[in-house]
Amino acid sequence: MTAACGGGKDEGKKSEGANDKGYSGASTALVNASDKKGGELKLWSPQDVDYLDPARAYYGFVWNLQRLYIRQLFAYDSKPGAAGTKLVPDLAEAAPVLSNDGKTYTVKIKDGVKFEDGTPITSKDFKYGIERVFAQDVLSGGPTYLVDLLDQGQKYPGPYKDTDPNKMGLKSVQTPDDKTIVFNLASANSDFNYLLAMPSSSPVPAAKDQGAGYTNKPVSTGPYKVESFTAGKGATFVRNENWDPKTDTIRKGLPDKVSFTVTTNPDDMDQRLLSGDIDLAVDGTGVQQAAKNKILKDTNLKKNADNPFTGYIRYFAFPQTVAPFENIECRKAVIYAADPKSLQNARGGPTSGDLGANMLPPGIPGSDKAYDPWGLTAGKPQEQKAKDALKACGKPDGFETTIAVRNNRAPEVKTAESLQASLAKVGIKATIDQYDGKLSSSTIGSPENVKKKNYGIIVMGWGADYNSGSGFLQPLVDGSFILPNGNNNYTMLDDPEVNGLFDKAANAATPDAAAPFYTDINKKIMEKALYLPINFDKALIYHNPRLTNVYFNDSMGRIDLAVLGVAK
Repeated sequence: MTAACGGGKDEGKKSEGANDKGYSGASTALVNASDKKGGELKLWSPQDVDYLDPARAYYGFVWNLQRLYIRQLFAYDSKPGAAGTKLVPDLAEAAPVLSNDGKTYTVKIKDGVKFEDGTPITSKDFKYGIERVFAQDVLSGGPTYLVDLLDQGQKYPGPYKDTDPNKMGLKSVQTPDDKTIVFNLASANSDFNYLLAMPSSSPVPAAKDQGAGYTNKPVSTGPYKVESFTAGKGATFVRNENWDPKTDTIRKGLPDKVSFTVTTNPDDMDQRLLSGDIDLAVDGTGVQQAAKNKILKDTNLKKNADNPFTGYIRYFAFPQTVAPFENIECRKAVIYAADPKSLQNARGGPTSGDLGANMLPPGIPGSDKAYDPWGLTAGKPQEQKAKDALKACGKPDGFETTIAVRNNRAPEVKTAESLQASLAKVGIKATIDQYDGKLSSSTIGSPENVKKKNYGIIVMGWGADYNSGSGFLQPLVDGSFILPNGNNNYTMLDDPEVNGLFDKAANAATPDAAAPFYTDINKKIMEKALYLPINFDKALIYHNPRLTNVYFNDSMGRIDLAVLGVAK
C-alpha cells in the first residue's frame, strides 16, 4: 500500500490540495498523496445505509463505508484501477492453504489483531460471524453465498437457535485453535476467497451480539468505531484506539473523525459539495444534472471531477414467462427497435456511460467490451430488422406489453420512455408502469407478480457482488438463483448448459482459469436475446479538492474510503 498511497518521491513533495492529474485523473491514478493525519472527513448521501451490521449490509456504498470499521480475513487492495480488484491478506497472515483437492481452506490469523475493546480476535469470532449469516429469520438482507456453500444439508439455523452451548454448531467450519480457521467445502470453488472478503465474513464477538440490534453499534476491528448512528439521519465514526496500523496494510486511518449525513435534497448536497462545505457524496451515483452542467463548464471544478466506470450495467430484461417474450424473435424485435443513443441520452449522455454491448461489464475477468452481437454500439435503431423479427415471431403488426420501472429513479424512467417511443415506430405498444422503488423485491422480484402484471420488459441495473463472472452474472442467469421473492433472474433463465458452465467455473483452479467460462456464459445469454444493455455505467463524481489519497478502486467503482485524508 505504501507505493500506491504514498506516491513517488516527487509526487510526495507537491502541496496538499493540488491535483496535477486533471479531469478524471483519479479514475486510474492516485491524486494528492499524503500521510497527514487529522481533521474531519465529511461524507453525505441521498440514500441511507441499509445496515451497518456486516451480515446484513448489501449496498455497495455501505461496503465501502465498512472499510473504515470492519476487517475480514482478506480484502481488496487499496490501489487505483485494476490493482484494486486483487485480494490481499487483511486479518489473515497469508493466503489460505488449500488441501483436499481444493475443497479445504486453512487460514491463519495475524498476531496482535483486536476488537475495539481490546479483546483479541480469534478463529471462533470469525466462525460466529459467519454463523450469523445463517440466521436469515433474524438477520435478513445480506448476501447468502456462504449459506449455500457451507450448509451442505446440515440445515444449520444460525447461532440464535444453535443447541451447541458455545454456539459453534456449524460443522463445515472448524476452529482447531484460536489462530486457525478451517473451511470445508462440498466441492472446490475458485471464488471462495472473494466470499471471505465480503463484510458478511467479518468476525463478531458473540458476547457483544445484539441480534437485529447489532446494526446500531457493530463492534469495530478497523481504524474507526461507531460513536453514534441514527437511521435516516446518519452516523459518526471516531478513532478506534485498539486498531494497530502495523497489522493493517489496507487502511491509513488519517482523519480524526468521519461523519456520514443522509439528505433528502440531492441538489442541495451538490451545492454544498461544490462550495467545499462537504467532502464527498459517498453513494457513488454522481452529481445531479444541474451540478453536472456546472462542473463540465468550469475548468477549476472539472479538474476535481471524475467520470469512471462504476462496474454497473443498466439494462432491460425480458421475462420469458410473459407472452410473447417466450419467443426469441419477439425479444429480438425489441432489441433492434431500440435507439441506443437515445437511451444513453436519457440516462444523461456520454458521462452516464458507454453504449451497452453485452452483459459483462469492463473489469470483470472474462469480459469483452467489444463483443456486440446486436450492433448496439452503432448507436442507431434498426427498424427493418425489428420488423423482420416481428414477422418471424408471428406478430407482423406488433404487440402490446408493459415496461416496469422504479418510480424513484428518474434516469430509468427516462430510458423506459425512450424505449416506449422507439417501439411505437415498429408497432409495439408499451405501457409504462412506475412502481414504488422501495418494493422492488416484491414487485419485479416476484415472478408470480411479474407474470400477473404482464411485465414483459423490466428496467434495472446491476453490479458485481465480487470481482468475478459469478459475482456478477450468477444471480441474473443461473436457474438455481430463481426465487419466489427477491428474485434477480428476471428473464427466468434456467438453462442446463449455462448452469453447468457456472459449475465448471467454480471448479477451475483459479479465478483467471475460470474467466473463459464467464466469457462463454455472456455469449450464450446474449445470443438468446434475453437482455437489452443500455450502457456500461459511468458517474460524474466530484470530490472536495482538500481530500488526499483520492482514487477509484475498481472492485467497488467508487473512491476508496480506506485511505482518504483531509488537508487544511
